[in-house]
Amino acid sequence: MKKKVLALAALTVSAAVATLSGCQNSGSGSSGSSEAKAENNQLYVYNWGEYIDESVIDMFEEETGIKVIYDMFETNEDMYPVIEAGAVTYDVVCPSDYMIQKMIENDLLAEINMDNVPNIKEIDPQYLEDSKSFDPENKYSVPYCWGTVGILYNTSKVAPEDVPTKWSDLWNDKFSGEILMQDSVRDAFMVALKSKGYSMNSTDEAELKEAKDLLIQQKPLVQAYVIDQVRDKMIGGEAAIGVIYSGEMLFIQEQVAELGLDYDLNYVIPQEGTNVWIDSWVIPKNAKNKENAEKWIDFLCRPEIAKMNFEYITYPTPNKGAFDLLDPELQNNKAIFPDKSDLNNCEVFQYLGDDVDSIYNELWKEVKSN
Repeated sequence: MKKKVLALAALTVSAAVATLSGCQNSGSGSSGSSEAKAENNQLYVYNWGEYIDESVIDMFEEETGIKVIYDMFETNEDMYPVIEAGAVTYDVVCPSDYMIQKMIENDLLAEINMDNVPNIKEIDPQYLEDSKSFDPENKYSVPYCWGTVGILYNTSKVAPEDVPTKWSDLWNDKFSGEILMQDSVRDAFMVALKSKGYSMNSTDEAELKEAKDLLIQQKPLVQAYVIDQVRDKMIGGEAAIGVIYSGEMLFIQEQVAELGLDYDLNYVIPQEGTNVWIDSWVIPKNAKNKENAEKWIDFLCRPEIAKMNFEYITYPTPNKGAFDLLDPELQNNKAIFPDKSDLNNCEVFQYLGDDVDSIYNELWKEVKSN
């Protein structure tokens, strides 16, 4: 979805499963007590690519004596079948909101013992409240990163009177061939649904078909459906407007300054509202090292550690202690940390069920093939 994926993360899921399965099943001839001791000193982590400062892993290992075995996934959809199959017993995983809901509904997660995560007090209550849309009692997840989806525009290609403020502006004929859309079914439909004032979690087939028709109408204006390339194409001046994740903004702003570009790239949260996404740490039900997983989550909730991760990842942190440690310039960067008033009409993606997912996917095929 929205992550900056390392080249290593391009390894196939099957290869990762085979490798870690071998690790977890090796040493079967050793004594039971030796196995238990070794297991207690390990932690199997499954996370997005380039989604942690690697020195944080070293610090955790040094402090706790726990060996971290770290693997990466590219999408929620790659991650889910690995956890569901249970071939690799990961101890702690970092999915997104709607996928956490699906994992809870399918009984794949263990309740987190929050007594072992005292630093959860550092998480801004607003994000715990938002998390209730997919984890109603805050029993299964602890927020790690969050952000929004919005419109990035090039000031040299967009006249002041045409600056986009709404999703519906992405249907402006003036931007023909200059629009970059996300190559993602839920993100694309979110743009169309919100432009009509509908919920981005709509299950109404009439609304979904209307959104499909809108996306088809928009296609002649769209330069490309892309994901990670939005950032680089916009920095390179290849398009006027792009739909992008807010976590890219710090990098974009730094690049504009470093390259001495003669234009700015500004970020807008559309008036109709958008997706506020949350990635959180969860513990699979079959985890063998649950207490170690809780130590990991608690460690990452320390303000100074969360600050290190924010500076590396550049996606907004929900950790209020870490936020307080940031320079005022970063705290006041509204592209990264928008005012709550800018988040009116925003929603968190929800898992809509396999049947509704199939409807979205079929309609998306029509959009792409039309």
